[in-house]
Amino acid sequence: MNILAVDVDYRSDRAVAAGVLFQAWGDSAPLQEICVVCQIKDEYVPGEFYRRELPCILQLYKQIGTQVDIMLIDGFVYLGAERRPGLGMYLYERLNGKVAVIGVAKSAYKDTPAITALWRGRSKRPLYVTAIGIEETVARQAIQQMHGQDRLPTLLKQVDRLCREHG
Repeated sequence: MNILAVDVDYRSDRAVAAGVLFQAWGDSAPLQEICVVCQIKDEYVPGEFYRRELPCILQLYKQIGTQVDIMLIDGFVYLGAERRPGLGMYLYERLNGKVAVIGVAKSAYKDTPAITALWRGRSKRPLYVTAIGIEETVARQAIQQMHGQDRLPTLLKQVDRLCREHG
């Protein structure tokens, strides 16, 4: 199984998308790291985060060169109790439902269902896990099993650092 964790960091005139590819939930190091620089096409609009982030993630995905089974994003698959489409849902649709998407958000969105909360380590703050193409209970278990004792798993920290540090 190939799992790709992605994140995007914004600069004044561009964005950097980063990805780490790994094969097992307990992996402590990736098989591959990749970064791409993207042009920012849309301004941030609350509730429409996907318009800005999706093109960068798709550009990164095209550079991977191997089959990806599951993609982890920094954000939500769906928003709120009414399950409005979020970044992960739009990504899943753009990938024609061929890649499961797990959203791992660090902050709750308005009316985020309590069932999405996942506590890791000794943190007093949960992560919020939503998914499509994979059962959400399975997705939460997978994130719980990821390497690292902190709130944020090792490889999610690594992809965050990678996109922030890349030119």
